[in-house]
Amino acid sequence: MTEVGTRIAVIRGARIAGPGREFLMDDEPVDIHVDAGRIVDIAPAGSLAAGGQILEADGAWVVPGLWDSHVHTVQWALASEREQLGDSVSALDAARRMSTIAPLSDGRRVGTGFRDALWADSPSLDVLDEATGAVPTYLINADVHSVWVNSAALTREGFSSPDGMLREEDAFEISKRVNAVEPDHGDRAVRAAGTAAASKGVTGIVDFDMAWNADAWTRRAGGGFGTQRVEFAVYPADLTRAIAEGLRTGELLPRTDGLIRIGPLKIITDGSLGTRTAACSHAYPGDDGDFGVMNIPPSDLIELLTTAVGSGLNVAVHAIGDRAVSSALDAVTVTGASGTIEHAQLVRHADLARLARLGLVASVQPQHALDDRDLVDGYWAAQTAVGYPMASLLRAGAELRLGSDAPVAPLDPWCAIAAAVERTDDEREAWHPEERLSVDEALSASVRSAVRPGEPADLVVCGADPHATGADLRRMPILATLLGGRVTHLG
Repeated sequence: MTEVGTRIAVIRGARIAGPGREFLMDDEPVDIHVDAGRIVDIAPAGSLAAGGQILEADGAWVVPGLWDSHVHTVQWALASEREQLGDSVSALDAARRMSTIAPLSDGRRVGTGFRDALWADSPSLDVLDEATGAVPTYLINADVHSVWVNSAALTREGFSSPDGMLREEDAFEISKRVNAVEPDHGDRAVRAAGTAAASKGVTGIVDFDMAWNADAWTRRAGGGFGTQRVEFAVYPADLTRAIAEGLRTGELLPRTDGLIRIGPLKIITDGSLGTRTAACSHAYPGDDGDFGVMNIPPSDLIELLTTAVGSGLNVAVHAIGDRAVSSALDAVTVTGASGTIEHAQLVRHADLARLARLGLVASVQPQHALDDRDLVDGYWAAQTAVGYPMASLLRAGAELRLGSDAPVAPLDPWCAIAAAVERTDDEREAWHPEERLSVDEALSASVRSAVRPGEPADLVVCGADPHATGADLRRMPILATLLGGRVTHLG
């Protein structure tokens, strides 16, 4: 009997979609044979003897295991415990909703996902204090670059702010504190979130938690986490420690069953659109001197990248505005660093090709384009660079990787694929349809392997053909997910 945890020897009667399909002559069902965690053969259905545990596909479609290339893992895992404010319509509405929820075990009230840039009113300390009183209350912006807190929270955390809004480094510090739950609590939440991700076909994530992740992932793997492969980032505050402990990008973390690898050095060079701090060439409306925020001066960025290169670490450079993207590319040109540009939401035309020539990967989040389209029309109306490019980056020769930035957007690669292919998620026409990807392009940007012999048996059995006309990609039924041939989800 096939159940979660079963090691599969054959997926029988499957059709292949996505990377690997190009090696087949037709769409007839095939058997995918697996041994020692890898695909060892693909043959016409029934042509080879099947030994071991069989998973019947019954003509369903198999794609390679899906990756989410940008996840804030603990914050994503804890989001279910927090008040969801994505549909709040005003500061007053959000404040009143926070007043009705019970504090968490640490005494804090925490909400997440608000977008004040879409509100007619502005967050203020008075409004939040009047609604929430003496209970420390924290509202985390959807983009995580700002946090709205009341006076009780300011006192508790030792911060001050005339309007209760903390931005950039202060906001990151607050998020780190509210995410610092007891290890057992956090690990249970991460395991549950990993199981939910497996139900979407996710077999790998890149973890950008703002913490020392080496110990955390060793502990989680030892405690039974086994639903995804993980690459975890290091932040500049821990760079010296990472170098001293010999962390190198791509190497396996010991005692993690081959699932956890060391990832890049993550550097946040500018802000975000939602907090109006992304570093841009043209000023934000209403203030001719407001061009956003560069969190890392160019000279410091070059120094960080130089250290990373000399220490065997790739880099993941957060750069949203076009000034930040250009600064990152300048630093890579000087240092020869390898890695990714994270987000790349506003890119100068000349930098599209420059990013590709430098061999960098554009790690983008297609759902952000749809969530932010109304903000772009307001705050970035004067910008002349390309907004939320995807097809333009591909045409320039860059490699794309898709992700969610969870919990900023849902950790669901099918939502990301649909956003990339359709460029709309409501009744409106596609937003900048020239930046659409094909289904094959979006799938290729969502995987790290292919369905072919020699590749890892990280596989997803889908209940519909991703290429079918009219297929609802956002609601793709997942019949089974395999990680190294082991079942992590059964639909």
